Amino acid sequence: MKKPVIIIGAGLSGLRAASLLHAKGIECVVLEARERIGGRVISETIGGTDLAKIDLGPTWFWPDYEPLITRLVKELGLQTFLQHTEGALLYEQSENARPQRHVLPEGAVQRSFRLHGGMEAIIDAVYDTLPPGTVHLNTTVKAIHMDNEGEITVEADEQGGKKEWKAEAVILAMPPRLVARRLAFSPSLPEELMQSLIETPTWMAGQAKAVAVYETSFWREEGLSGQVTSWAGPLQEIHDASPEKGLGALFGFFGMPAAVRKELGEDKVLSLVLEQLTRLFGEQAGSPISLLYKDWSDDLHTAVKEDAEPLTSFPEYGPPGNAGIWEQKILFAGTETAAANGGHLEGALLSAELAVSQFFANVYK
Repeated sequence: MKKPVIIIGAGLSGLRAASLLHAKGIECVVLEARERIGGRVISETIGGTDLAKIDLGPTWFWPDYEPLITRLVKELGLQTFLQHTEGALLYEQSENARPQRHVLPEGAVQRSFRLHGGMEAIIDAVYDTLPPGTVHLNTTVKAIHMDNEGEITVEADEQGGKKEWKAEAVILAMPPRLVARRLAFSPSLPEELMQSLIETPTWMAGQAKAVAVYETSFWREEGLSGQVTSWAGPLQEIHDASPEKGLGALFGFFGMPAAVRKELGEDKVLSLVLEQLTRLFGEQAGSPISLLYKDWSDDLHTAVKEDAEPLTSFPEYGPPGNAGIWEQKILFAGTETAAANGGHLEGALLSAELAVSQFFANVYK
């Protein structure tokens, strides 16, 4: 085989697919529109008395239920620590009502783990398994063509102009809605497949995450776990995001829809966040040393207009459907296309393994 496999997207699924192919001696090229690797995995470095990595995307994995990421973390030699859940959680019914404290029975919270160095640690470690030059950043794929002989050409805008790659196959390691809305296929994808792609919500795309960083995890001294469930908002769900040592941090997911966040603006949204944290944890919570905010609905490389609609239930993820004449030429990866654990990093890894196995099944059948 002389032509490489082209992988579109340098998130966990795209990098893992490239790593698996490289290990089998298959040349591949990873094209990434962003100026960084990682996709929806991003860890911000915070300075203070200690340096810490704060996750603005995925944060945890669950070894009791997720064997692929657990095994990969071990193989890569990454260090882990247990997510802090000890202490009482708070339940906030309204802004004017005193938060209720609840101590859950032992074992009621699923055991989850985090990575030293943030979730970017696994991205960097997988990236390091690839030959230099495999990943092309700032490279936005625009079109994929297949001629009458079945030869595939991938067209992209790269720094300095346009570029083309001939491909043995293409792995689409990106959210299905981005495939439908941002890529032009010639010949076109089947209409039924296109509809399936558009109807698949992008995990996290309608969400935002706020993280308040402090000198210490002071709430633990009050017997609090940092966990909150709130009907008052703007944060609907709050957790302890502290590193294992040093700084303290609290992060929350918003119950506030993307359209409301956009109308209010970042400054007002964060002002409301600090007001809520102060209500819940006292005056000290209102003065963090750093306040981070990532609205994924504004990320052009993650979200499309359909993703602004709030989810009413957990999406049903899985393979997107038959690709017609493209069936053996394009393969789907990414957490939204996983047959299990969709929405989690485990799903991203599962989809990468499936895409690579399908590639070998097609080539060597």
